[in-house]
Parts: sequence; C-alpha cells; structure tokens
Amino acid sequence: MSYQIRELANGIRIVHQEVTHTRMVHCGFILDIGSRDEEEDQIGLAHFWEHMAFKGTHKRKAFHIINRLDSLGGELNAYTTKEKLCFYASVLKEHFGKAGELLCDITFNSIFPPKQIEKERQVILEEMAMYRDSPDDSIQDDFDEILFPGHSLGNNILGTEDSVRQFTQQHFLDFIQNRLDTSKIIFSVVGNISFKKVLATVTPFLTAIPVKHSHYRRMPVNGYIPKITTTYKEITQAHCALGKPTLGIQDPNRYKLFLLNNILGGPSMNSRLNMALREKHGLAYSIESVYQAYTDAGFIGIFYGTEEPAAAKARKIVMRELTRIRERKLGTLQLHMAKEQTIGQMAMAEENYPGLMLVYGKTLLDKGYIEPLENIFAVIKSATAEELQDLAQEVYDEDQFSFLTYLPKA
Repeated sequence: MSYQIRELANGIRIVHQEVTHTRMVHCGFILDIGSRDEEEDQIGLAHFWEHMAFKGTHKRKAFHIINRLDSLGGELNAYTTKEKLCFYASVLKEHFGKAGELLCDITFNSIFPPKQIEKERQVILEEMAMYRDSPDDSIQDDFDEILFPGHSLGNNILGTEDSVRQFTQQHFLDFIQNRLDTSKIIFSVVGNISFKKVLATVTPFLTAIPVKHSHYRRMPVNGYIPKITTTYKEITQAHCALGKPTLGIQDPNRYKLFLLNNILGGPSMNSRLNMALREKHGLAYSIESVYQAYTDAGFIGIFYGTEEPAAAKARKIVMRELTRIRERKLGTLQLHMAKEQTIGQMAMAEENYPGLMLVYGKTLLDKGYIEPLENIFAVIKSATAEELQDLAQEVYDEDQFSFLTYLPKA
C-alpha cells in the first residue's frame, strides 16, 4: 500500500492512504505529547486534556461535540499514551469534511470550562478507582514505576488523586502553551478518499492554525536498579510482573526483539509461555510477554495471574522458559515458523484501517518517515538463530530483572 505526505507552512504534516474497497474514512490528529512530558505538578494532565477536549470549544458546547458525528453514524474518540495524544474519528466518506473540522476544533480550540473541569474530575477519579480494582491493569502501572524510577515514564498516565484534584483551567492552558509544537503534529487519513480531496477539504482550516514551536526536550532515561517488591491487596489471586528496561524505537534490533518476544509470549496461543504455564500445567488463564518501545527507551514485561499456592511453581516455569530462550538456539523449522507467524500478524494489523491511520501518525513523529512493511518483513526474514540467541542473552538477563508480586491479604 502506498501513502502520501504533505507538510504545511505551519509544520503540520498530512499523511494519507487511499483504500477504495471501504465506505469509511478514518482520520485523526496525533500529537507528540504524552504523560512523560508532564512536570511533577502536572501528573495526569495530558490524560485530563484528552477528556476535556470533548467538553467545549470557542464555538461548541459538549453536547454539540458529542452529537456532531454520532448523529451521522460516525465515531469520535481519543487516547493518551506515555508519548502521544490522539484525537480521531471514523465516518462515512461523505462526512469526512465534518469529521476533519470537528477534530481540528477540539484539538486546537478547547476552552476548558471550569464547570466541566469539576464534572470531568469526578469521572477521572472513578476511572482511577476502576483501574485500582483491576489488578491486571494496576500491576502494569505499578511496574512502570519500578522500571523507570524517578522518571516521568514511570508515572501513571491517569495521574494521582492529589494531582487530578488540583488541576484548574490555567494548568491546561499553560501545558498547551509550553508543549504544543506544530512541527510535531500529524493529521493522518486512511480510507476511501483521494489525497486531492483530503487536501482540498482540510487545508483551509489546518493552515489557519498558527505556527507554534516548543523548546521543551524530554528527559533521558537512567537510574534503573533491579528491584523485588511484594504488595498485599484485597484480591483472590497472586498477580506477577517481571521484566526490565530495553531497546527503544531507534534501535536496529527492535524488530528482531519483536520477533523474539512473539516467540516467548506473544498474542498467539502457541507462545512458549502460554504453552508451558496454561496448556501444560493449567496454572494461569492468561500470560503475556510485552515489548513496549519508546523514542529513547523501552521495556519487556511478563504478566500473569495464578492461585497463590501455585505462585512459586509458576515463577519457576517462567524462569525456565527464559533460560531456554537464552541458552537453546532456535532450530531451522522453529525459526521459519516463528517468522511466518510474526509476519502474518503484522500483515493482518495493516488491514485494521483505524489502527493503521494511528500507526502512520505515530511512526512519522517517532522516526520522521514511514518504513514500508516489506522492509520490516525483510529484517525479520533475515534474522538468524545466532542473532536471536545473542539478543535473548542480552535482553532476558534475569539478573537485571525486576519482580513485582501482588498477593492476597491474609
């Protein structure tokens, strides 16, 4: 599939891919701003901004924002990550202009009404309580703090109760003033619409956005020390997390690590950890191995839950699989099958057009270009068993692992 890119005078870039066998267009703004860009007194502010974008602009009230696309059968949404803030929509192709204009309005013209801040503050506090009640979610947030101690990457995206309670309208205005940079904003479009039509439709309101530069620079990651932590909670299972910081987005071995992680504990049921812990021993309903890459760092993490009496046995099995992937070189057939599986998963992901639209924006911000999928496939296909074993010995060094365990209170 081919894509096109156009940079406007204010620095905003438009990336587009036409897909003719659909009735839909998926579009959105991807901003290079996330929770890692918050100061100590701003923790949770980017996520709060995401919520507040739907609560009023200079020309629309909250109801009009929500109703604008819903009444047309479209969808309007947003999300916040450690490094990105995204506002996006999916609509029938004939309504693309309405979607683009609305997204531009909520992204750049929000007014953060004080009364709406108070209402949404309670919603976010409820969201935080919901996550605390879900150990599968909360253990990942707590594990971030262990992997990136004293760094904003270790902060919870939702913030803390104290931080969320103290935000005012001025906090949002100051944050946007200091962090927004039009050269680090992408408007991404994937769907049944030509590039010419996209430019004709959105250029008038995108070019009206004034140039904005930020001098802010992200703090580099450092200071990791392996740590073993046990926390007692009102839960019925033991929940376990283990892992360490690792390669970032720019590292040339990133795709090989993606392949390696897929073998160990990726989404397929035949991953080594799933076969060992669930299929062979029945000790967990689910187990996943995660490789998350940021612009200058990343981490690998293994997460699972099991009955407390089986926790020691489960950990032993997980560590055995880590030893195995470090010490036993993949056979020719194993390696071939692992490559085919990983390439197939990537190819399927490309057909998720809303996801592809967001990936285009994120990749363009992170790398400055969009790497053709064929190039990524070539890197995966070229990986040798020896290279993967060397990488496994570096990445899955258990002496550098941190461990976090939630145990039921007695």
